[in-house]
Amino acid sequence: MMRVLEFIVALVIVAVVAVVVGVVMPGSGHVERSLVIGKDMRQVYDVLSNFRRFPEYTVQREYDRNIKFDFSGKAYGPGAEVSWSSQDEKVGNGKLTIASADPSFDKVDAQARKASIVWNLDNDWRGNDKHFTLDLERQGSRGQLTKATWSYDVAYGFNLINRYSNLYIHGDPDAFIQFTLNNLQNVLAGVQNVDYTKLIPYIEQTQPTPVLLVSTSIERKGGLEALNDATDKAVGQIQAAAKKLGVTTTGPRIIYTTNYGDQTYSFDVAMPISATSLNVGGQTVELAAAKSPDLSNAASASTSGDAAAANPADNTPGGHDRFGRLIVDNDVRAFLAFGGPALKAVWNGTAAGVPQTRDLMKAYAQTHGYKFDEVVNRFYDIEAKPEVKQGDQVTQYAEFDVYLPLSWAPEQTPEQEAGIKPPSLDQGTDQQAPASSGTAAAPAEAGTAGK
Repeated sequence: MMRVLEFIVALVIVAVVAVVVGVVMPGSGHVERSLVIGKDMRQVYDVLSNFRRFPEYTVQREYDRNIKFDFSGKAYGPGAEVSWSSQDEKVGNGKLTIASADPSFDKVDAQARKASIVWNLDNDWRGNDKHFTLDLERQGSRGQLTKATWSYDVAYGFNLINRYSNLYIHGDPDAFIQFTLNNLQNVLAGVQNVDYTKLIPYIEQTQPTPVLLVSTSIERKGGLEALNDATDKAVGQIQAAAKKLGVTTTGPRIIYTTNYGDQTYSFDVAMPISATSLNVGGQTVELAAAKSPDLSNAASASTSGDAAAANPADNTPGGHDRFGRLIVDNDVRAFLAFGGPALKAVWNGTAAGVPQTRDLMKAYAQTHGYKFDEVVNRFYDIEAKPEVKQGDQVTQYAEFDVYLPLSWAPEQTPEQEAGIKPPSLDQGTDQQAPASSGTAAAPAEAGTAGK
């Protein structure tokens, strides 16, 4: 009997001690980790202000390769949500919601030194008011580095079991922050370190448009003069082919960039036409969109030395090239261009500024999680307004609409949603090549090929 009483007393003492310890333990928990990332602060801010790239850097993917993510709410900024479900108990189910972002994205420019983003967390970790705070600080002699401090905060209240869970805050929460922060740096490593804060891109729904196209290339040392000569020659070929086909060109020239190399610039010149079907090689052919080439067949044919198999009907009018484009003659191709969403930015100036605009747009698309494919759906630009001269003096620069076709994107960019208007020639905008930062190439000079 005495032993039973001693056991009961011991249990009571243990319970009392447990309660006392639980009451003494803090009613909240906090853990944080920091990392200096070699990117402009706006880029880090944008990646963390949407969840479209979250599946690429979250450590959860390493725990469960079959984890499923679902996006809801807004595409960017406060209100954006991502939820996940997993059969792995370590991952479980949960949701993140962007609760706040300070300052707003349009205030995160080269002069901004700090920014803070808060993600609310809903999962099976113990406690209430669970949230991550991501504090960003611009660092480096030229402001090209960003110190990211990722912290986790939780309130335990008077729930003693929850308070004891603070002993394990350096378990799952700490590991999540540390590994995810490292992965974030790896994802950002694939983004060119350029300052796109002055870029005002829109997402535009483009319509399928029949075009005639000629491929060409120039030596970059030839500058804008070589570019203009090659473009004019290609336009002449297109107009001659259109006349022969009995169709008319219906809009300004389009330039697709295929390879902007160090020495050579390869590009396609296209013009929209008035018909979606053409009579070529004695047959009427309906134009279709370009497609990805069958690289496996091409590689196999190349290995066997069978050039005809690698490029079937490569020069036969009425046939199709490896991109599925109709062959009109040795130089001219026809297909349905555009169709679907595209990121659009306006550049006012000489053609020398177009390559830098493309760099800015690509970095912007990557940090906002817009998916694109540069193999088939390449960058293209349209000279919306030509350059105006009086003699040899330029009185008004040209206006170029630069497009990046997208395969996965929201309906609007943050700038578009906020009603921030793109620049136009009528606004008297700066007409110099856009500036770069970090590892980006210096702006092109006027004598450099600009497409």
